[in-house]
Amino acid sequence: QVQLVESGGGLVQFGGSLTLTCTASGRMFHISHMGWYRQAPGNQRELVATMAAGGTTNYADSVKDRFTISRDNTKNTAYLRMNRLKPEDTAAYYCKADVIELVTAKTYETWGQGTQVTVRP
Repeated sequence: QVQLVESGGGLVQFGGSLTLTCTASGRMFHISHMGWYRQAPGNQRELVATMAAGGTTNYADSVKDRFTISRDNTKNTAYLRMNRLKPEDTAAYYCKADVIELVTAKTYETWGQGTQVTVRP
């Protein structure tokens, strides 16, 4: 089973920046889509940004022009650069990957454990 590990969360002031990193580990796999989601207390988990292996991206309207998702497929790693952060961006951020196991052709999605981002007013 592929595992995801996120890092890079923290406390930042309004208008600041952070970069989140998500690295996948396992054996003999390919990842089609990698994405970032977030969940604030009392809210449902929501999409932030996704990126296909070929580079196609998708962003939530609330983060367009502020956040940038990128991937290094050679390292099975995705990044989320977050600029001009706002208090409403405060949430636990989760990485998700759509995995294809190369030997079995089994497909599944897997999630990281989450990393907290807190933006002070």
